[in-house]
Amino acid sequence: MWVFLNDRFVPKEQAVVSVLDHGFLYGDGVYETLRSYGSRIFMRDQHLARLRRSAEAIGLTLPIPDAQWPDLLHEAMRRNEVGNHHVDAYLRITVSRGEGEIGLDPALCPRPTVVILTKALHPSPPALSRDGVTLTVANTRRNLPEALSPQIKSTNFLNNILAKRESIAAGTFDSLFLNWREELTECTISNLFFISNGTVHTPALDCGILDGITRAIVMTLAGEEGLPVKEGHYHVAELRQADECFLTNTSMEVMPVSRVDSFPIGDGRPGPLTARIKARFAASRHRFLEPLAS
Repeated sequence: MWVFLNDRFVPKEQAVVSVLDHGFLYGDGVYETLRSYGSRIFMRDQHLARLRRSAEAIGLTLPIPDAQWPDLLHEAMRRNEVGNHHVDAYLRITVSRGEGEIGLDPALCPRPTVVILTKALHPSPPALSRDGVTLTVANTRRNLPEALSPQIKSTNFLNNILAKRESIAAGTFDSLFLNWREELTECTISNLFFISNGTVHTPALDCGILDGITRAIVMTLAGEEGLPVKEGHYHVAELRQADECFLTNTSMEVMPVSRVDSFPIGDGRPGPLTARIKARFAASRHRFLEPLAS
């Protein structure tokens, strides 16, 4: 594996970050995950813009100009032989505060650390989409937005990891967070949707969720399918009474949910409107790919 580290590509074995890096010491950094379909990156500019917003929100200046990111991402795919006709690519950009003396002052770090990782992205097992996944309602609550904005894609993922441990212990696909008001929010790496009486519902941003890029696309596509879409404040009881449920993120697209804790969603099988949205997404993804190279 080739890894981009700061200003060059190096073999994975040489991709070494200092133990004094503030990303390691304090989780002080931001990240973004992207994917390709073949050689074209999905929603590239939107992901890069969100990376920039996250960095700005913590007072971190990205050391790479906007115009250079596409070439670096494609070089990472080329070197690792992914993002081609044979295999799609998973890409992760991580930007930490950088190396510095121990202490919380960002000024201790003269320059950020930049890492680009790339690997093959394989589709989820077909059985998951066929049967739907199961969720656990986590006892761990979503971070309070006033304490840590969910719009910052921070490398400090402990809140999510604690919830993920709950789903692992329960033997489910993932955990579903509630917020401080006991409202539905999102899962550890995906946004939540449910369908009741033909209307698509998703938690509002002020519930304390990330403004997911695929979430926004799915809301648009559902509207194009003639399905009303509502953002709101919902509770577990409303989810249990829903007809259908699904998750969204960049890598898995649209993933049906069949059960939450011991309660089946609808008849416990992926529903027809979820299937319509999933098919619409597959048929429309070309609209959201970066332009073809000239």
